[in-house]
Amino acid sequence: MTADPFAAFEFDADDAASVLGEALTGADDGELFLETSASESLSFDDGRLKIANFDTERGFGLRGVFGPRTGFAHSSDPSLAALRRAGETASAARKGADAVMAPAPPRTNSILYDDVDVIGSPGFEAKAKLLGEIDAYLRARDPEVVQVAASLSASRRVIGIVRADGDMRSEVRPLVRLNVSVTCERQGRRETGSAGAGGRAAFETWLAPDAWKGLADEALRVAKVNLEAVDAPAGEWDLVLGPGWPAVLLHEAVGHGLEGDFNRKGQSAFSGRVGEQVAAKGVTIVDDGAMPDRRGSLSFDDEGTPTGRTVLIEDGVLKGYMQDRQNARLMGVEPTGNGRRESYAHPPMPRMTNTIMESGSTDPDEILAGLKDGIYAVNFGGGQVDITSGKFVFRCTEAYRVRGGKVEEPIKGATLIGDGPTALTKISQIGNDMKLDPGVGTCGKAGQGVPVGVGQPTLRVDGLTVGGAG
Repeated sequence: MTADPFAAFEFDADDAASVLGEALTGADDGELFLETSASESLSFDDGRLKIANFDTERGFGLRGVFGPRTGFAHSSDPSLAALRRAGETASAARKGADAVMAPAPPRTNSILYDDVDVIGSPGFEAKAKLLGEIDAYLRARDPEVVQVAASLSASRRVIGIVRADGDMRSEVRPLVRLNVSVTCERQGRRETGSAGAGGRAAFETWLAPDAWKGLADEALRVAKVNLEAVDAPAGEWDLVLGPGWPAVLLHEAVGHGLEGDFNRKGQSAFSGRVGEQVAAKGVTIVDDGAMPDRRGSLSFDDEGTPTGRTVLIEDGVLKGYMQDRQNARLMGVEPTGNGRRESYAHPPMPRMTNTIMESGSTDPDEILAGLKDGIYAVNFGGGQVDITSGKFVFRCTEAYRVRGGKVEEPIKGATLIGDGPTALTKISQIGNDMKLDPGVGTCGKAGQGVPVGVGQPTLRVDGLTVGGAG
């Protein structure tokens, strides 16, 4: 699959500029988004390869932005006639608008990842063989293993962003992921553990024996821990949150509330609070889409704006929001490189990339030692969040009781209940061990899913409600 974004279409850059010039007359902004993609997924379960999919797709989305209104049309038809129809549809949102087109985004970005052949290398047979090796490795490693599931997925997207003034930028976006799940049984009780990793780099990064065996061992460890777990105690508890993936709680309970569209419309608990102390002293949260090879990273966002490090909260003070071009213009601020879309069939909106709470100065062992009676939450599964209030419910998939500063028995069934804005004020200690997640996150918003990353250090949060069995 070529890296030329026009290769799969029956029109060229001159055709696109002509259609855009007519469709976007009087518009504040707009673009043509071209996409050609190939994706592959393999799933090994119950001792055999169960799923093997390969898909290709091509299409375009044409958007015109007229003040707060957006006209958008998309098609998988590669013809010039389809492009012209899309232009006519998008221009219907004009309704008398007579604006001057915003200038193209600056070209200050650097390409963050290589164009690697994640589909063809290694080939299908090698990938299927590897999944079988993971299955055999885990079954031989422990007699309590009764089921193993392993999966690989990869995609290679060629995207192009074309503006009416002829400005165009393009790149190839690779993405891979490896997941392992293990079920163990002991005296009739079954528990499962899982682990995964991925990013925007060649498969070899994760398919080397040390890498996949590390994931397999981690999934097995979690399953064995869960076999020992007792019912979680309900009530209000002081908690220590582990580094890395537990930042998914930060992503959901706080991150969405810092996206520009919710704040422009006054729908977020953080709306109108720039400059206010919204979190405990020492809390600094950034969104950084310019980290090389990370799952949530982009050389430039889906409007062409270079990604970068956007400070959202600094030392507890709200500094700003994540912005796409439309919401930034309407709010009188600069775009931050957070305009993202799931595919050519979706318009962009403000979305997170890699959302991180930065390290503090406290040794994580000291944080745990200071927890006299509480819960140590190491990993999280699914959850629910209300953007307007910030209220959340999150399920812990690995957690422990702590007594006298000592980590003791694992617990199961714990759910954290609270609201993001309040939880930020209850952070009393911040570790010096910021860690990024292994590369497995996908964020949903308004029916669109995009790959994201999270990260945080060890945190102590005082007085959160825990739902449990006792």
